[in-house]
Amino acid sequence: MAPHTSPYIPLVLIHGHPFDHTMWTPQIEAFSPARQVIAPDLRGYGRTSRTPTPSTVTRFSDFAADIEALLDKSRVETFVLAGLSMGGQIAMDCYGRFPERVRGLVLADTFPAADTPEAARVRNTTADRLLREGMRGYADEVLEKMVAPDADPRVKAHVHGMMTATAPEAAAAALRARAQRPDYRDLLTRVTVPALVVVGADDTYTPVSDAEAMHAALPDSTLHVIDGAAHMPNLERPKEFNEILGEFLARVG
Repeated sequence: MAPHTSPYIPLVLIHGHPFDHTMWTPQIEAFSPARQVIAPDLRGYGRTSRTPTPSTVTRFSDFAADIEALLDKSRVETFVLAGLSMGGQIAMDCYGRFPERVRGLVLADTFPAADTPEAARVRNTTADRLLREGMRGYADEVLEKMVAPDADPRVKAHVHGMMTATAPEAAAAALRARAQRPDYRDLLTRVTVPALVVVGADDTYTPVSDAEAMHAALPDSTLHVIDGAAHMPNLERPKEFNEILGEFLARVG
C-alpha cells in the first residue's frame, strides 16, 4: 500500500461499542480531504470478517494489536489517535503499547478506571443476554442514552442501525473485554503529548465529572463539554465536535 502524501499528520479514529467505523462519518467527511483518516472496524464489528465465537475471550490488547498491525500495513508511523467510549479506552491501551507513535490523544465520552466487581458482573450478564436474545431489545433500551432524546431522527436511526447490525457474539466478546480491562488512570498521568477531552453535557454513561477527572490527570490537556449531546457528540453535534477537533489538530500539526 502506497503511503498517503498529505503534509498533515494522519488521524486514527476508534469507534465505540456496539458500533462500527461509520459512527465517524461526519469526521471522515470533514477531515479526509486534507489528511489521511483511518477509521477501522474493530474485530467482529462492521465489515470485519473476524466474528468471535460465543466462547471467544477478547482483550483490549487484542484490539490494540489489530490497530498497530493496520497502521504498520498502511505505513503510518505517527498520528493523532482518537477514540470514543470503548474506543477511548482502546486508545489508552494503544498509547500504553506504542506511545512513541502517538502525536496527540483525543478521548471522547470515556473513562480510564477499571470496572468495579459489580460493573464487571453487569457487563458479563449483558453479554449473556445478547447471546441469548440478540441485539434489538438492547438497542431499543439504550438508544436514548446513547444519544439525547431530542437528537435528529436520522442520527437516532444511524445509531440504532449500527447496534442492531452488530453480531451478538462480537458485542458479547467486547463486553467481556471491558469487564477485564486494566486501569488506565496512572497511564494518563504519564502521557507526554497534547490531549483533548470531549464529553456530551448530557452523557449519563460517562458524565462530565469523568471527563473533568481525565482532564486533571493528563499533563497537557484541553476539556470541552458539548451542550445538547449525550454519549455521541461527534454524531449529535458534528459541527461543534469538528470545530473542536480541528483546532486540536491544528495545534498538534
